[in-house]
Amino acid sequence: MCGIVGYIGTQSALPVLLEGLSRLEYRGYDSSGVAYILDGEVNVIKKKGRLKVLTDTLAEQGLLHDPDSRIHIGIGHTRWATHGAPSDENSHPHLSASGRIAVVHNGIIENYLELKQYLQDLGIRFHSETDTEVVAHLVEHHFMQDTGRDLLAAVRLTLADIEGSYALGVLCADCPGQFIAARKDSPLIIGLGQNCNFIASDIPAILSHTRQILIMEDREIACIDKDSVRLFDNLGRQVSRAAMTVSWDSSAAEKSGYEHFMMKEIHEEPRAVRDTLQPRLRGGRISLPEFDWDRDWLENMRCIRIVACGTAYHAGMVGKFLFEQLCRIPVEVDLASEFRYRNPIIDDKTLVVIISQSGETLDTLAAMREARNRGGRILAIVNVVGSSIAREADSVIYTAAGPEIAVASTKAYNTQLAALYLIAFQLAHVLGRIDKSTLTAYLGELAKLPEMLTETLKVKDQIQRFAAEHYNARSIFFIGRGLDYALAMEASLKLKEISYIHSEAYAGGELKHGTIALIEEGTLVVCPLTQPALVDKMISNIREVKARGAVVLGILSPACRKAAEVCDTVFSIPQTDPLLSSILAVTPTQLFAYYMSVNKGLDVDKPRNLAKSVTVE
Repeated sequence: MCGIVGYIGTQSALPVLLEGLSRLEYRGYDSSGVAYILDGEVNVIKKKGRLKVLTDTLAEQGLLHDPDSRIHIGIGHTRWATHGAPSDENSHPHLSASGRIAVVHNGIIENYLELKQYLQDLGIRFHSETDTEVVAHLVEHHFMQDTGRDLLAAVRLTLADIEGSYALGVLCADCPGQFIAARKDSPLIIGLGQNCNFIASDIPAILSHTRQILIMEDREIACIDKDSVRLFDNLGRQVSRAAMTVSWDSSAAEKSGYEHFMMKEIHEEPRAVRDTLQPRLRGGRISLPEFDWDRDWLENMRCIRIVACGTAYHAGMVGKFLFEQLCRIPVEVDLASEFRYRNPIIDDKTLVVIISQSGETLDTLAAMREARNRGGRILAIVNVVGSSIAREADSVIYTAAGPEIAVASTKAYNTQLAALYLIAFQLAHVLGRIDKSTLTAYLGELAKLPEMLTETLKVKDQIQRFAAEHYNARSIFFIGRGLDYALAMEASLKLKEISYIHSEAYAGGELKHGTIALIEEGTLVVCPLTQPALVDKMISNIREVKARGAVVLGILSPACRKAAEVCDTVFSIPQTDPLLSSILAVTPTQLFAYYMSVNKGLDVDKPRNLAKSVTVE
């Protein structure tokens, strides 16, 4: 959840670190800090609050604009609080007892209480409530006692002591020409430059400096100086790996004139869906070479399990509907955080579809490993190339959302749906559940989706006006049936994430079983209406809430236009096959959440208590 940056080279280190941290604030923004070596000493400056607080402090001390700077090595961190509330003391980097070693960390040290007690028994005094501080003290203990002042060996011994997940950056005043990096279950990359090298939690942090990237794998450790990177596995064997070249540039992670990343990313949905679909639609057929379409295995497949968290889980709910409707295969959708703890029924005839934007979501990664250990065949839908889930899955289908910086996910959801459509249509065709002409018709509609998304964005001004009238709502309900219920869940999540308005999603038919007691005069109810077969049922549900005083916003496809007569306000989407409507109807709900947040004066891109890549359980 936290962001890490490290630099060693010939430039002034602090501006490089701050630039990188600014591109990682989506990973956490409770506090931030830097550690650097100057005149043989480790210096740490860290502050509670947004990165600007740290930047202003460094500027006041004259550390940012010194052309003769002698600071050429440093590590930085932006925090999403886990152990200990946001404060200066709990901010990273953390120092060892002597102040000679500094550590930044992303992840959870599960046995930190045991280690803390051991260190306190040695007379070491702690200054924070964090789990990370034990790492700094352990590294120093091994550095001084066990390794003859070999920093790499000291970190390796420390890793043997700790249990849990980590991405680590370690500085030592006695080793001013190097720093150490290590990872397990938390993402960390190495950037290769000219007379300089970097570490970071994510590629955008260093993309303005290098496109040559090494992705560290689990339990690897790296010793980094300005001219070289030595990479080792958990047995101490040196690893040789070619760097990957990042094809997109740093402008993809800029706002490009939009006020917020979220609005920019909503407007990128047509492009993102097009880039996800077009390479895989060839000559009237679907090309998915990433997955082995072994008909014998598929015909003997017993079930499909979709595992994901948050927004990706809601995409999985759409996937369940698609697979069952088209392929006639039983599907379960699991929250990854619950999956491992109920002894799931998985065998070698189970297809497990893992969905994650970052490919590093820790709960999802752990669930995938559990499913694989039980014999499941793993197909991952991931946005980030080379991420942990992508590397460990049997097959991976990459979406083409590009960098998604806003914490609230938008275009990633649309592209996950696009990938699920491709898989569902192809699987149904391979299994003989749909014929060639039906497949061709679906592919024709798929190809039109980017253009239809562009058309859908034209309701933006109408949504902005509606949000201006309703942003003071205390509670908002979303109701839908079938695919529209799955959409309602995602729409409700998006609203509560960034506007902090209480919001719930309910299946339309469940209102009468208790929920309708919450409806009172003036309650806003939002109804996606894109399923013609269910529109009459939904009209009845809308009449039920209106009879109790609700104000109803309908998001309608043309085939459901007759529902307009019972709605107070209507946003329209273009006509497409009802199976494909979710990818269009979600965009107005994203815009609605955005404008509700803006009208409340909130930080759309950095909602409170949240971070983008959830790498803790």
